[in-house]
Amino acid sequence: MSEHLDAHRAIKAGSPPTQSEGPMLETTRRVVAAASHVHRDLKGTADAVGTLLVDGFHLLALFLIGATTVWSAAAAFIGMVAQGHASLGDILLLFIYLEIGAMVGIYFKTTRLPVRYLMYIAITALGRVLIEIVGAEHQTGRDILVIAGAILLLSFAVLVLRFGSYRFPSDSPAADLAKKQSTGAERALVEMD
Repeated sequence: MSEHLDAHRAIKAGSPPTQSEGPMLETTRRVVAAASHVHRDLKGTADAVGTLLVDGFHLLALFLIGATTVWSAAAAFIGMVAQGHASLGDILLLFIYLEIGAMVGIYFKTTRLPVRYLMYIAITALGRVLIEIVGAEHQTGRDILVIAGAILLLSFAVLVLRFGSYRFPSDSPAADLAKKQSTGAERALVEMD
């Protein structure tokens, strides 16, 4: 055990082996190199399997969200046809479904989740609530002001996001950044060998 610790210290210090340490030090270096290669291979395999599982989950979830959105929009439209008319709230509901569908499509193509679409959905939903509040007889003016203020705040947030994306454009998607970081880590492992 003492010989192994001495050999390990010699490897770390980078000092040449003494006569008694020579074979032990060389064996330890070979074991360390082999372990490093096995670790890199296992990490590469685990990363590939993990990426496959994450991508598969994303595709399945996107398909399910998209299918549910189409199903819900079709059910709402059939309900409007059965009523014989569509209220403004019903039309805004269809716009919400449209925005969700657009958001799913953009995420499917670019693997980026556009936050602005979520804000558009929230603004449209608050618009529906505002229409319901105005239509109700028992609501106070404070409720209307709160909803209108929330819509104004979200609109300002969209403006800030639009300005930020115009002023500070993103050169590469997040997936490309992750690939750059992983290749940098692999390069560092190769340099260690």
